[in-house]
Amino acid sequence: MRLPVIDRSTAQPIGGPLTSQHWRHPLWLALVVAASIVFSLALACAVPLAAFAAAAALSLSRRDGLVLILMVWLANQLVGFTLLDYPWTASAFAWSVSLGAVAILATLASQSMAIWFKSSARGTTVAATFLIAFAVYEAALFAISATLLGGTEIYTLAIQGRIFGINTAAFVGLLALNHLAASVGLASGQRILLSINEQHASVG
Repeated sequence: MRLPVIDRSTAQPIGGPLTSQHWRHPLWLALVVAASIVFSLALACAVPLAAFAAAAALSLSRRDGLVLILMVWLANQLVGFTLLDYPWTASAFAWSVSLGAVAILATLASQSMAIWFKSSARGTTVAATFLIAFAVYEAALFAISATLLGGTEIYTLAIQGRIFGINTAAFVGLLALNHLAASVGLASGQRILLSINEQHASVG
């Protein structure tokens, strides 16, 4: 999901055709959301949101990364409540909202980490971004479980290890999907760089 460097004043890719984003970018985002639906169906709606948050942070602008994670969360919840028999209860809806909020938090944290490590080796940046996304996501869910909604019994070493493995595999798959998309011209192979103004706005 690596896209061209963008001039924030025009919201267009620098050095590329003005119309190149008009259909390729929305199509690429739609394909990633479709991939999340496959995860939701295959994993009984347990979509690896931390993996999507990290992938979005490494490849998209701050705004597009947040839009993508919200679309992935919404698709996941629609699948859960319409196809996988999620109960229509206050508790289920509370967890739904909580998952969305935590996914946004993980995305913001991983975006900050990607900026922090932007001058480091690519492998270091990728690993640090994924690890912070997973850590923030799981820590926030644990805090919600412990203080509001319950469910702390799932926080065992075995279960968390399985969740980490699923997210790791999904993250690697998303990077491979981006590489494939770049090879056929759907996504750009260039890494997006957040502008100085956007970094300042995130701090303020």
